[in-house]
Amino acid sequence: MLQILIALAAGPGQFQADTSYLYRTLLLRAAPGELLAVIDLYQQHRPTYAASGDGAPFIARHRQGDHWDLMLIFPMGSFAAYYAPDRITRRAQAEQAFEARVAHRVSWREEVFVMGPPVDVIRERLAGGALYHIEMFVALPGKRDELFREREMENAYLAALVRPQNLIFTRVAGAAWDLFTLGVYRDMTHFAASDQIPAERKNDAALAVGFEAADRIGTYLRTLILRHHDTLAAPIR
Repeated sequence: MLQILIALAAGPGQFQADTSYLYRTLLLRAAPGELLAVIDLYQQHRPTYAASGDGAPFIARHRQGDHWDLMLIFPMGSFAAYYAPDRITRRAQAEQAFEARVAHRVSWREEVFVMGPPVDVIRERLAGGALYHIEMFVALPGKRDELFREREMENAYLAALVRPQNLIFTRVAGAAWDLFTLGVYRDMTHFAASDQIPAERKNDAALAVGFEAADRIGTYLRTLILRHHDTLAAPIR
């Protein structure tokens, strides 16, 4: 009950998620028979990212859902920092041969630059889970800001139910996705545990954060989006 009262005091539109850190998100589909080789290449390359001044990517491997095999989230900080002359030089020396080796083993790729939570927050959250739920959205015209607010409201709703909240990432440039969220769970049982929460408690939490009812969250979301993809994935560490 305390979590619901806190969420109610915040009020809809007052959640203010911190999405001030820049990331490059890369989606890959490996050529037939090459997925394990691509994973090995990125695993072997992890120390090189530090040497070039870049952070190693967070890597998720598709389990079911969308058509990509890997999602890699590269910390950038900001465009100015990432494309500083010294960083460009170090990156070019470290990356050219590696990128060529990956390219020969990949049949499809898509990139989107996004603003998300600080890298330390992501590192801490991802370290605590073995299952990720990733939702990617294209907003209807004029609905992108409202979609972001809806995702914040859902996080307040989840907090009221003592459920894991989603990391929110919003598009800056690149592919068509306006926003994606990433939820972190211990396992499939943890992911599905919301089914055990009483309907009355869910409804109280939904009303507290500004939804019409718990069973109207999904239908409201549908009024904001052109399309979305759901994926379950597992971390590669």
